[in-house]
Amino acid sequence: METTNDVEKKYKLWIILLSIAIPLVVAILFRVKIEGATPLMFLPPIYATINGITAVLLIAAVIAIKNKKVKLHENLMKTCIGLSVAFLGMYVAYHMTSESTSFGGEGIIKSIYLFILITHIVLSIAIIPLVLITYVKALAKRFDKHKKIAKITFPIWLYVAITGVVVYVMISPYYA
Repeated sequence: METTNDVEKKYKLWIILLSIAIPLVVAILFRVKIEGATPLMFLPPIYATINGITAVLLIAAVIAIKNKKVKLHENLMKTCIGLSVAFLGMYVAYHMTSESTSFGGEGIIKSIYLFILITHIVLSIAIIPLVLITYVKALAKRFDKHKKIAKITFPIWLYVAITGVVVYVMISPYYA
């Protein structure tokens, strides 16, 4: 019979590997351009919508667990993880087929945009291990530890999801 420690040990290496590999692969693929590929210009509003849906579902998941609806909470969180994976795939595909768009605003609005963009990027990297650790604590039925780390994971993930939408809205007027 697998103990809670066994579950956590089993996934520890995966958490470390994915937390390093995902940002590295995204950074590398971000610089790869597929020659002759049709730019996937339809993707940014789709992946911005996915970020918005993720934000709503994260809030719904917190409400569900506060109302002791454990299975609903679990399903909502799995959906959020799936949406995040879908976002990542679309984001990479877009950047492999399209040139990056520069923000055209000036002055204070550019400073605000850059602040939101930089914090979004940094926290989107930081959220990877947090989500994975939080998920594994639930798998291991270590709900005391799951709840403790979820209190850190939730606001950061919510911020990343919301700022993903904000970044899209701010830069969308400048898409070619």
